[in-house]
Amino acid sequence: MESINWKVEGMTCSNCALSVTRYLEKEGMQNVKVNPIDGDVHFEVSEFDKNKQNSLTKGISSLGYVVVDEQAPKPVVEGKPPMNRYLRYMLICLPCTLVLMLHMIPGLHLHWLMNPWVQLVLCLPVYLVGMYYFGRSAWKSMRSGLPNMNVLVTLGATAAFVYSLVGTFIPQPENYLFYETTAAIITLVFLGNYLEDLSIHSTQKELNKLVKNQRVMANMIAYDDQHQELFFPIENIHLKSGDLILIKNGEQVPADAKILWGDASVNEAIITGESEPIQKKAKDSLIGGSLLIEGMVKAQVTAGADQSVLANIINLVKKAQGDKPPVQRMADKISAVFVPVVLAIAVLTFLINFYFLSGDSAHAFRDSLMRSIAVLVIACPCAMGLATPAAIAVGLGRAARSGILFRNAKSLEAFKDIKQVVFDKTGTLTTGKFQLQAFEAIGINEVEFKRILASMERYSNHPIAQVISRNWKTNDMIRWESIEEVKGSGMKGRSKDGDEYWAGSYAIAANHTKEDQHNIYVLRNQELIGWVDVADEIRPEAAGVINYLHKKGIKTILLSGDRLSKTEKIGRALGIQEVIAEKSPAEKLALIEELNASIPTAMVGDGINDAPALAKASIGISLSDASQIAVQTADIVLMNHGLSQLPEALGLGKHTLLTIKQNLFWAFAYNIVAIPIAAIGLLTPTIGALVMGLSDVVLAANSVKLFVKKVR
Repeated sequence: MESINWKVEGMTCSNCALSVTRYLEKEGMQNVKVNPIDGDVHFEVSEFDKNKQNSLTKGISSLGYVVVDEQAPKPVVEGKPPMNRYLRYMLICLPCTLVLMLHMIPGLHLHWLMNPWVQLVLCLPVYLVGMYYFGRSAWKSMRSGLPNMNVLVTLGATAAFVYSLVGTFIPQPENYLFYETTAAIITLVFLGNYLEDLSIHSTQKELNKLVKNQRVMANMIAYDDQHQELFFPIENIHLKSGDLILIKNGEQVPADAKILWGDASVNEAIITGESEPIQKKAKDSLIGGSLLIEGMVKAQVTAGADQSVLANIINLVKKAQGDKPPVQRMADKISAVFVPVVLAIAVLTFLINFYFLSGDSAHAFRDSLMRSIAVLVIACPCAMGLATPAAIAVGLGRAARSGILFRNAKSLEAFKDIKQVVFDKTGTLTTGKFQLQAFEAIGINEVEFKRILASMERYSNHPIAQVISRNWKTNDMIRWESIEEVKGSGMKGRSKDGDEYWAGSYAIAANHTKEDQHNIYVLRNQELIGWVDVADEIRPEAAGVINYLHKKGIKTILLSGDRLSKTEKIGRALGIQEVIAEKSPAEKLALIEELNASIPTAMVGDGINDAPALAKASIGISLSDASQIAVQTADIVLMNHGLSQLPEALGLGKHTLLTIKQNLFWAFAYNIVAIPIAAIGLLTPTIGALVMGLSDVVLAANSVKLFVKKVR
């Protein structure tokens, strides 16, 4: 399956997103995710050629939206950026609308303004602008069979305009003129859309900061014919793996790179959330988007702009923002039928008011029409649609700022049920930065023992293996006929001479020695030839994290493949409530499955052996320096050795869900209360249009509180 990412402009709410989603699904696209907040559209398709692309682009255009080519060069605009389109439309309509509203001011007698032809001339430009935007969108959505919010606005404004237009040509037209209602509806909805746009952009501010840091200038290093260094500026999007760059004091790192020369102090807060500078030297890695506080380095680019750590983070967050947690399903179902239901309610409002409530009133038709128009313009599926995406955008944006990456929005909701957290030991509760402590060669000399073990461990990514291969590196490596890593046991190799070697835990040496306290045992042809001990430290933040979980009533479990004595020692030091040791990857998986069956369980791990269990847990949490398979399997990635960020991840998950529920409550309550009030004539269409626009702003403001809310 090919994964496609598009940017679609013109969507204003989840009703719009639903239209795009339904169209793409009807065309056979799979795993469709549409984010109305920033217009990102993601879908998967088995075959995607130019014809299919053109067909889908035209189809989305027929709905009233535009597919934007983000790769196309953007025109350079001098001076100020272009005005927001809703603000532009509102400012065009506002003068005429204000003049039309003057006759409603008590004590102000403007007889010329009561002339129906004057009102028509003032209203007509506003109506035409409104129909240019709302009318076209409404017609396209109706033609596609997926009516959107603009249908309600168009019908409300058109009903008032046509009624007034008819009244202009009959005697006593002053009883039929509602041109100011038409103009007010259109102008106020443009105002509401503009305020909604501002609110939505504020929810994206943390992600926008990351996006802004994607494109920077770089000092490219090249050489002339005399092999002298030349420097020339280049935008980082043109950098590719292998390019040489110079990064000076105070500059931003333009791309992921490896230092070849120089020392520097680097601020990686844009990625990790930690503002403390980190010292970097030759062979260390630099993350694109970080800032060189002090020093100067020459470096080699290791990933292009589109494959960098920062780019992957942005893509991860964008995809998660387009995801929908289960709590959104009810709102989506209601939004899908909202417009037809409101149209039916508006018709019923007119009929009931006209035939039953107005009696013999001479103004029965007028009053009934105004009430049905009020129902049309005050109904707001946007509020229901924005309730979830706005909260998710803020929650994920704040998480990204803090170095917490959610792979999907479902993980945010899943936190509400978590009652226990299972921790791996090595590299999770401990630093994973091992130091060789002691070793013994049995029956062979030390040089040969080191050579054997280094030759095997160079093929493993386990932290203990890495420290051995790093410290005992040799140019005289054994040439293996075959070598493999047996999960839960260790490394197994066969040399060209036919000898069989094992290097692993006590499980492989249990038949050869009673000493079970060592970390690595080495066998040759089923004979013990030595052991190695390494020292590891408990992470300084681990105790605080465990205490936080206990205060929140969350049970903690330590699950490890290591020896029971070592695992219990760590468990006692941290106050962990239950310790389970000497488990293979398969046994870890079975245990997580069993725990999940009774109580929703999160697991925090970082090794290859943890990947199956991470996938099976209710929520799998990995550290950013974990093995890639663990990072790819986890639902949540904590950056910068981020065990200390686990409490904030838990808090953000729960408070984001709380914000979603608050938003949905107010959105539903608003429509449940507002529509009946409009139906019985307690709200004019003008007030309804204003209140409809402000409802979205209220929900966005409630979501934005997540940026500053205390969540731990």
